[in-house]
Amino acid sequence: MRLYFCGSIAGGRDDLRTYMKIVGHLKMRGHQVLTEHVANPEVLQLERTISPQEIFSRDMAWLRECDGVVAEISHPSLGVGYEICEATHLGKPVLCLYRRGLFISRIIMGNTSPHLRIHAYGDEAELLALVDRFLSELAGRLGNCAR
Repeated sequence: MRLYFCGSIAGGRDDLRTYMKIVGHLKMRGHQVLTEHVANPEVLQLERTISPQEIFSRDMAWLRECDGVVAEISHPSLGVGYEICEATHLGKPVLCLYRRGLFISRIIMGNTSPHLRIHAYGDEAELLALVDRFLSELAGRLGNCAR
């Protein structure tokens, strides 16, 4: 599957190790991660020469092309919030994950879109199990759409 991963870039890189775990896990499962650069420690330097308009156009194209979205939302990010909103408007299945015990924006938590799943996790094993469950549901949904 073609997946879009969301994680904070400009808003802070405190959860970079978690982003790297998720993206690595998705790739290990054989999926294409269109936004794997989000988990690159050098992403800010790599994108320094790309205009905001080019980044917006590129990322919106990837959102339209993807089969689903995995977002780590423990660290607040305007960009991630925007991507989640756009993805749900496009009808893309979205999985939002956050560390248990954190206060998460009520605008996200209160969203009742049928395309949105929000789960807290306690450790890496639980995090990756939630990702695998989402991937399984997504594969089933895509299989049903192909019939």
